[in-house]
Amino acid sequence: MTSSATVQSGLFSVPLEILEELFLNLPPEEVVCTCRLVCRQWKEVADSEYLWRERCRRERYHLRDVSRTPKDWRLFYFLCKKRRNLLKNPRAEDQFQDWQILETGYDKWKVEDVRVPHPDERVQKNFVTACQMCKKSQLIDLEREGYNPEFMDHFQPDIKISDWYAPRWDCPSQYEICVELLNQKKKPVHTFAPETIVFGPWNIGIWHQMTHVFQNYGPGVRYIRFTHGGQDTQFWAGWYGIRVTDSCVEICPSVET
Repeated sequence: MTSSATVQSGLFSVPLEILEELFLNLPPEEVVCTCRLVCRQWKEVADSEYLWRERCRRERYHLRDVSRTPKDWRLFYFLCKKRRNLLKNPRAEDQFQDWQILETGYDKWKVEDVRVPHPDERVQKNFVTACQMCKKSQLIDLEREGYNPEFMDHFQPDIKISDWYAPRWDCPSQYEICVELLNQKKKPVHTFAPETIVFGPWNIGIWHQMTHVFQNYGPGVRYIRFTHGGQDTQFWAGWYGIRVTDSCVEICPSVET
């Protein structure tokens, strides 16, 4: 930024630092959709790296790795601003609300307080599987969540998933997860489905995290289907199977994954 610079616009001129400060105090959508259309000079300011880097600084959207600089600071800003968990009720705080039960097992799913403290102390509940396969799922509509088709096709932002799972200490069990990127017809475009994880008896029952990042997945992604579950493999009556909680699906900047 050059303090002596002036931005000309037909009927008036505005010092650059004043115009930048004005843009920094306007809603970001107005800067992109309205201000940058006024004239060529306003467009240059609205598109400048400085403006969006400074906006990130003021709103505390910091880089986790300072050695990895975003190629597009405006994209980085909007992805950070919109970033959130797209799964509803991931920690069983509202029982099974927002989840579709696909398989219930003999004793069905259950919600319990965590037996072993979770790494995130805010997580106090988990879903518990039974003696036959239990699976549940959520379908995320990306456009409904604010990620329109043009944005997804052009930028193809990283899609990060994570899930926490834990066995009981006294019963063998297994855990499964499948996350699918779907097209408009809800047909899979890309799938993450690792091998089933099996726990033997007499383990320490601690929490484990499953993570994956979808990158460069191509155009056409409109939905995300998240499915997970498991069972106990001793076939004991009751809820001795795998526990799951704090599942997460995020759209995030590539420098953050």
